[in-house]
Amino acid sequence: MQSEKLISKEYMDLAKIQSREEEQLLSRRNVVGVALGNKRTRDQDTGEKAITVLVDSKLPKDMLSQDDLIPSKIGTTPTDVQEVGVIQAGAPLTVGGGQPVTSYLMPGATSTQPPGSFMTVSDLGAIVGQNGSAHTVRIDDRSLAALENVGPFKLTKRVRPAYGGVSVGHFQITAGTLSTCAYDASAFPGVPQRYYILSNNHVLANSNAAAIGDPILQPGPADGGTYPTDVIARLSRFVPIQFMHPNQPAPLNYVDAAVAEGKFEDLNREIYWVGPLRGLLPAPTLGLVVQKCGRTTNYTTGTVQNINATIDVNYGNGRVARFARQILTTNMSAPGDSGSLISDLEERAVGLLFAGSTAVTVINPITLVQQLLGIRVTE
Repeated sequence: MQSEKLISKEYMDLAKIQSREEEQLLSRRNVVGVALGNKRTRDQDTGEKAITVLVDSKLPKDMLSQDDLIPSKIGTTPTDVQEVGVIQAGAPLTVGGGQPVTSYLMPGATSTQPPGSFMTVSDLGAIVGQNGSAHTVRIDDRSLAALENVGPFKLTKRVRPAYGGVSVGHFQITAGTLSTCAYDASAFPGVPQRYYILSNNHVLANSNAAAIGDPILQPGPADGGTYPTDVIARLSRFVPIQFMHPNQPAPLNYVDAAVAEGKFEDLNREIYWVGPLRGLLPAPTLGLVVQKCGRTTNYTTGTVQNINATIDVNYGNGRVARFARQILTTNMSAPGDSGSLISDLEERAVGLLFAGSTAVTVINPITLVQQLLGIRVTE
């Protein structure tokens, strides 16, 4: 993936240094990512360009071997160690007393598949993760009515036409966020034949475990969505997530993204509290203020802290995937916000939210999402 169009010119020289040093830095203990940013002193941005080394937690120097210490400079380029915590995608939602919510099995179903047969991902020759089997259990001792009134969640009700920001999900997951609606890039200019909802692979395709044609519910199962009453779309395509395996080179991912085809009259491209998208912003700059509307934390804003990040993301059950060319903002999300569309304050699309921690939110660049899925989210 070429990075030139995703990085402003002023950071291109630094990106070359990052590319040269990245693998060696990622091999060090506690390091979970490498990115471009500004040097921070006492949590204040100094404005000095730096190679940012992302760690899950900062450790005292006496706890690290000499080989694991991060040098203060690489040549003449300063480094900056940033603590980001454990980066997760699709972290479990909680309800009631804080117990995890698992996937919802359709009432009356006796298997993990809905009625009917669908073409599988393997039939299409896609790459499926090693641990991609579906895991579906009933939600014990909780009525759907109780789930609808859980916690601070506000965008969990059924909406038609559905718009960006509301709860959505594959019938075997909990819930994520509908990003926006889209159509095939090949139909521009022209007459689109299909219309889609956009979100993450782990929201619409169950982290590679789904079958093409699977039902997508709005609201998502954890928010009371049921089959067939709340089917908003059917899984159309997704970019497979390639997971890391011991003693093997780490494959690079660029997006956690999928689309599901729905009826035109059921889909609205506006994003709740944000409005319609007014273009794209392929190369966001450090310090840019961005916004999103998501299923869990509603409307939030944040600031771009790092660009061109290569970062390891946890998917649960020991699965970790490495993503490149990512954007990091200040924390502006929580579990359930996965899939939210990130835009600047002029409503230009920046990216697709898919992971985060209590310190940062991680975003796929929108141009890569469009390119790899073959869609358009704006005119």
